[in-house]
Amino acid sequence: MTIPPQIGRGMDRVDARAKVTGAARYSAEHGPPGTLRAVLVGARVPRGRITAIDASAALAAEGVAAVLSHLDLPRVAEAPHLIPSLAGTTAHGQSFFPMQDERVHYAGQPVALVVADTLERAEYAAGLVDVSYEEEPWVATLAQGRGDTYEPERIFGGFAPGRIERGDVEAGLARADVRIENTHHFAANHHNPIEPSATTAVWEGSGLTLYDSTQGPTATRLTVAQLLGIPPSDVRVISGFVGGSFGSKAMIWAHPTLAAMAARHVRAPVTLALNRAQTFTNTGHREEQEQAITLGATRDGRLTAIRYSKTSPTSPFDDWAEPSMGAVNRMYACPAFEGAHHLFQAATMTPTFMRAPGEATGAFVIETAMDELAHELGMDPIELRLRNHADLDPESGRPWSSKGLRECYTLGAELFGWADRDPAPVTGAARDGHWVLGTGMAGAIYPVYGVFNPQRARARVYADGRAVIETGCSDFGTGAGTVLRQVAADALGVEAEAVTAHYGDTDLPTTVAAVGSSGAGAISAAAHTAATALRERLVAQAVADPGSPLHGADPAAVRVSGGRMVRPDTGAGETYGEMLGRHMTFDAEALGEWTPPEQAEYGTATFGAQFAEVAVDPDLGLVRVRRMLGVFAPGRVLNYRTARSQLMGGMLWGLGQALLEATHMEPNRGRWLNTGLDGYLVPVNADAPDVRVEMIEVEDRAVNPLGVKGVGEIGQVGMAAAIANAVFHATGRRFRDLPITVEAVMAPA
Repeated sequence: MTIPPQIGRGMDRVDARAKVTGAARYSAEHGPPGTLRAVLVGARVPRGRITAIDASAALAAEGVAAVLSHLDLPRVAEAPHLIPSLAGTTAHGQSFFPMQDERVHYAGQPVALVVADTLERAEYAAGLVDVSYEEEPWVATLAQGRGDTYEPERIFGGFAPGRIERGDVEAGLARADVRIENTHHFAANHHNPIEPSATTAVWEGSGLTLYDSTQGPTATRLTVAQLLGIPPSDVRVISGFVGGSFGSKAMIWAHPTLAAMAARHVRAPVTLALNRAQTFTNTGHREEQEQAITLGATRDGRLTAIRYSKTSPTSPFDDWAEPSMGAVNRMYACPAFEGAHHLFQAATMTPTFMRAPGEATGAFVIETAMDELAHELGMDPIELRLRNHADLDPESGRPWSSKGLRECYTLGAELFGWADRDPAPVTGAARDGHWVLGTGMAGAIYPVYGVFNPQRARARVYADGRAVIETGCSDFGTGAGTVLRQVAADALGVEAEAVTAHYGDTDLPTTVAAVGSSGAGAISAAAHTAATALRERLVAQAVADPGSPLHGADPAAVRVSGGRMVRPDTGAGETYGEMLGRHMTFDAEALGEWTPPEQAEYGTATFGAQFAEVAVDPDLGLVRVRRMLGVFAPGRVLNYRTARSQLMGGMLWGLGQALLEATHMEPNRGRWLNTGLDGYLVPVNADAPDVRVEMIEVEDRAVNPLGVKGVGEIGQVGMAAAIANAVFHATGRRFRDLPITVEAVMAPA
């Protein structure tokens, strides 16, 4: 029996039934009988010192086991240091651990922890803890900190430079026929996954088991072990079901370690689950930011120079900024570029990864500027982009490992009906009653982040025809468990339904945290390596076995399909199970290890083209997105159904970025104002337009064995710019700040 390829199938998600029936158990739902509940108490001032803590009323409340603060908790064994989780080591979210002394660095910083026998009692007692403060001067917003900036050498946890320069920008701008100069303001954003971060900590002797909602179980293990000063081998992390992340669970924040400390103190298992408001002050955010850009171009549309700068707040202890200038620098061929990040220390925790970190904002800046340049030149926006298409990576000068962007433009324009568009803003826009319709497009780029350490998986085949693939990654909604089955099945020559995937447990072979769209490439490479090694071992065993129909065959010529090994010259063969049974062996297994390449010869990135149609009510200031199209070139697609869902989710997030999402800081109190889904607006079903997603597979032999570049981020990257450009087409007005609010649209031009 010949079976079709399993990679690329639109296979149903293996975790879907458990999630929709309620059978899935999340981190806060684990714990043996007697598990206590812990609740954090956050600082009420943005900066200062604690002068007193009165926990007497809380300790007297029914069911309370402990009230812990810097007065009670042990000191961490080693100070945290910021390292992004894709490095494969510890993954501290910031170089600060709370409740170690009396200092307060930001509002909401944990200053006490209440442990009780029920969540309700812990929450009640937390409200009884009386903390006194001596407040100190602080700044928290761009308006307050703009005058005290500095230029960091490195940002993004050290992964990105604070400044990039190539060519002569002054000369390039001097010879430009046209200049575009824009300044953009971006509101801060927060992740808001369905499941707020949570950890259940269980000690058994010196061994610690953590049920943690995380993108990287190994990162949690290494980080908590380092802070507690215990061997990593004493820590097991289980992360079976994760209710979304979007970057908030990529780094390891304080709560897993605090849960472990509390559990050790009260000598009982403890669950520490953040409430919705606490996720705004305990798991990072996308920082408020201002970005400025200057484009220079000749009359025929050739870019001559780009100057870019970004200003944003960071914490008092880390130089963190989204690397937004990466998209600006690498999207188009341009002989001269100058970009720099500027930071000021604010009363805030360290910002962190948020979906399409850097690219989502940087692409908005460059793609709206390119649309404005096209309008100024009287040129079609796609034609302008094609004239500046980067055949080589502008940053390194190296060839791309793969690209496909031209094909994305072409297919996207055809599917969207771009040729029928009247480019004139306002007068060229169609009408639907009182609604004014507009269309826009943008390009998208997202880097292929390489992981740094070997990725491992274990493959096993049983004599009954079943197979198992095991690796320690978590599945936080991306469909990792499903593609693991497909990749292993393809390598073993069996149907995916015959394979079971085990994941989300540090007792399994180690893989890196799935961050920056790197997860699919890393885990598929590990699974492919392990399953291929097992298939080759079984074929070699059959070829060497005098009792096998394959005896003496060339191992490289043997084909496997449907679990049956066949020699093409005679058609003779046998199944894995028949060979194992003959040797009285119930199973066979192999451990595979993939070492990531350096990729030094190539520029690596994923590309796409995105289109939007909007309807604007100029009287009420309403903007409604009616249809969105995205065409992407993500390398090899492992599962079209899960990939499409990821890309669609990113596109809808781009809608939220463009029109809805904003966290507001109270400038006089230094704390977030709208810390809940009642005030933080995200797209709902009523906002969702018709969304079409198409993928162009491009071969890439550089990034990993299967050529997988990832789809988790790229869907968001160009969507906000496409929507803003469509709003310009409808209204003739440029909205350079995000989100584009009703008030801004209603305001006089």
